[in-house]
Amino acid sequence: MKSLKSLNDAQLEAVKYNSSPHLIVAGAGSGKTKVLTHKIAYLVENDFDPSTILALTFTNKAANEMKERIKAMIGVTKAKQLWMGTFHSTFARILRAEADKLNYRPNFSIYDKEDSVSLTSNILQEFNISIDDKSATAIHHQISSLKNKMILSGEYAKHIAKTSSEKKFAEVYLEYDKRLFENNSMDFDDLLLKPIALFNNHQRILQKYKKQFKYILIDEFQDTNKAQYEIIKMLATGRTKVCAVGDDAQSIYGWRGAELENMLNFEKDFSKTKVFRLEQNYRSTKMILRASDSVIVNNPGQIPKTLWTENEEGEKLSIMRCTDEKDEAYRISKQIKKEITSKKLSLNDIAILYRINSQSRALEEALRREKIPYKIIGGVEFYKRKEVKDIIGYLRVLANQNDEESLLRIMNYPQRGIGNTSISKMIAFSRKLNLSLFTTMSRVFEVIEVKERIQKNVKQFKLLLDKYIELKSKLSLTELTSALIDELGILKMYKDENSVESRQRYENVQELLASIADFQKSNPRATIDEFLAEVSLIAGIDQYDESNNYVTLMTIHSAKGLEFPLIFITGCEEDIFPLNPKFDSDSRTEEERRLFYVALTRAKQKIYLTYARSRYRFGEVAYQSRSRFLDELDPETVHEMNAGNERRGSSRRRRSYYDELYQESYDDFDQESRSFRVGSRVNHEKFGTGKILAINGIGDNQRISVAFDEFGTKHLLIKFAKLTLV
Repeated sequence: MKSLKSLNDAQLEAVKYNSSPHLIVAGAGSGKTKVLTHKIAYLVENDFDPSTILALTFTNKAANEMKERIKAMIGVTKAKQLWMGTFHSTFARILRAEADKLNYRPNFSIYDKEDSVSLTSNILQEFNISIDDKSATAIHHQISSLKNKMILSGEYAKHIAKTSSEKKFAEVYLEYDKRLFENNSMDFDDLLLKPIALFNNHQRILQKYKKQFKYILIDEFQDTNKAQYEIIKMLATGRTKVCAVGDDAQSIYGWRGAELENMLNFEKDFSKTKVFRLEQNYRSTKMILRASDSVIVNNPGQIPKTLWTENEEGEKLSIMRCTDEKDEAYRISKQIKKEITSKKLSLNDIAILYRINSQSRALEEALRREKIPYKIIGGVEFYKRKEVKDIIGYLRVLANQNDEESLLRIMNYPQRGIGNTSISKMIAFSRKLNLSLFTTMSRVFEVIEVKERIQKNVKQFKLLLDKYIELKSKLSLTELTSALIDELGILKMYKDENSVESRQRYENVQELLASIADFQKSNPRATIDEFLAEVSLIAGIDQYDESNNYVTLMTIHSAKGLEFPLIFITGCEEDIFPLNPKFDSDSRTEEERRLFYVALTRAKQKIYLTYARSRYRFGEVAYQSRSRFLDELDPETVHEMNAGNERRGSSRRRRSYYDELYQESYDDFDQESRSFRVGSRVNHEKFGTGKILAINGIGDNQRISVAFDEFGTKHLLIKFAKLTLV
């Protein structure tokens, strides 16, 4: 392979090695993706059957990037034969092929977090259960945490639940799994747990896939949880080649079940393991690497490695002390203009990173005021937006009539006079006779508690669904969806409403139709099932497109795997970054330090670190302490900026240069805005979902009254409430 000449000695050795299990410890910016793709291409070029190679990663973005690189090296035909994708998409594929062995049908729905929380909430209401005043979101998080640790509902109920609260929770957990099965649905955690059950209960199936996969490569190995590692060990025989790639210093997902020990124990679990270290960094300056190393060295129990680079020395990191979050946002926006002026940067060279989503509000306001185009990555994802999810709900019911959560979502959308009371009575009827809700709709005239007028509405709705269930085999996916949306009158409804919010919803529906058309163009014989399987596993980071010219805002977790010439790391304060250090264990603080290391190593040329002396949090002003991580940085790698002088800076020449470059193009720029109105459903990061009852006042003093599902009515200042429409 000619392309092997582009590899350094350490990379080349790792690519060519093909014997015992091997662990590639790939430091930040050391060409991990390059090594993985070259290794796969090298195997295929040396007559290794591509259909026997299983390559697993964590994001669709990473998987797609690897696929495109490999196609360029070995050709489309061979590349298509590879088993390459995320853990969830790969094992969803296996589960659909083997669904009958688990008494599922292949068209099972995949519930995202919102669907799963909704199911949990419905169970709590139906059984009238309250567990220590916890929200449905908190209870589902507990269920997900147990599943990540491979503690199933039956095991929890029999062997762990002791107290009254635990027994109530066990009841909910058992019912949650039961409902998923009855709905022919799985949640994200099931996509990893069900393959283990499949392989444990059907040795013939396990042997089939052991025989199928002769080479297993795992990307971002430090992020694997117990279930993922268990699957890998089940599939790996003595003859299977196993290659794990990762960086223990970038293990940042302990909160969602990732176990760093998987990487630290790899040599114990796989005998005769050979370890390769990729230590040459191609991304960052020498200054950034020294600063990063000076922080991460404070974490014990690491795999030894020393990053180095042939890149330039570079600038010191700048630490900006700010008065509050508004001052922080103002100074960042001004600094962006200065950097663009002095370094001739593009907007897409710049990223603003934060630890928690609520930090983005002040930043957005400042960027809008300064007419700096931006995009939030990992905010409200496109396929999670209400109007898009509503239409996806229709498609899910057409594919899987047992999907009760999707049916409940669309029962009265658009409004057809079927209220919650009538739906509750239908559900009670279905539970009593052990019927699905979809079947109950056919027998609604037997539900005597439901008024005759509403019974007719239910019948009309059922006829509509039956019509499109029949049509789905006769029309293309694009034709079917377009016809359905047209008959429902959704686009007309949003057009007639003619508000800022409705216009945005209208555009999003049009964008959904376009995405379906694109999917069908790439997959001419695409079915509803295949489209739904694709979109159900799309994550927030998949929205990132480096070709678009805007400043990127995202959490540090979302930024992992990306790189930018200029990085702003905001909110470097105790109790924000690190988050809650006073009450957490040493291991949690170590993970926060690894997260800080990840943030630093996203930068190629320059880093600004900002902290505020006070910040508006949880409805009141909090006085903040500077983050311990700032003080761990090597003093020789940083310089403190004088707040007063920086605020008074900004020369006319620099402003005009920015205006010349960008302002003419963005004179009419208005960042996407969506208005609140009485009756809208909204979400609050602490109180969950609710309905707007009233909006009073104007400007900064505008207040909103929201009836939250779990916490009752709250009166909030819109400016600080950080509400999102659902």
